[in-house]
Amino acid sequence: MDIQLNEKAMIITGGPGMGKTSLIERLGQIGYPCVQESGRHIIQAELKSGGNNLPWADRQGFAKEMFNRAVADYGQALHNNTHTFFDRGLPDVIGYLMLCNLPISDTLWTAAKTYRYHPRVFIAPPWSEIYTVDNERKQSFEEAKATYEAMANVYMLLGYSLIEIPKVSLEERVQFIIKNTTKKLLLR
Repeated sequence: MDIQLNEKAMIITGGPGMGKTSLIERLGQIGYPCVQESGRHIIQAELKSGGNNLPWADRQGFAKEMFNRAVADYGQALHNNTHTFFDRGLPDVIGYLMLCNLPISDTLWTAAKTYRYHPRVFIAPPWSEIYTVDNERKQSFEEAKATYEAMANVYMLLGYSLIEIPKVSLEERVQFIIKNTTKKLLLR
């Protein structure tokens, strides 16, 4: 497979409950195309349908669903003429499987190496003051920190550079992302 690079595809990753969804929602409100995290949507759909592809029931099935959605989301964003912000990307599926000590298929590794996002990825650090649990987010804060570390490791392993998002207000975080998106494109 030939490498497909979409430098307008901007990833925001990190552990659960670190403010990624709030950032994506706010970026969408101010006009940027955004791709919501697939995990939460998969959980909601599986709970509604009585399905089993849930992170607490069938982790491999859950990962497969996330993989399929990540590939589809990547393909749809190729047609955007502006920056598109993703709440997680294809490498996050690998990070999830690593975190769960589950096997990672060659297909998944190949896809992560083929469908490339912008080389610099925003990462939301562990932040206990904003962390909460709900019906879909059941991890402890310690598990959220471990997820952050797994995501940082997999993105670096795949050759991405990480930009840590500061622990400031939502508006300041959004402006940080916009500034660093514009800045890095001007420097390239």
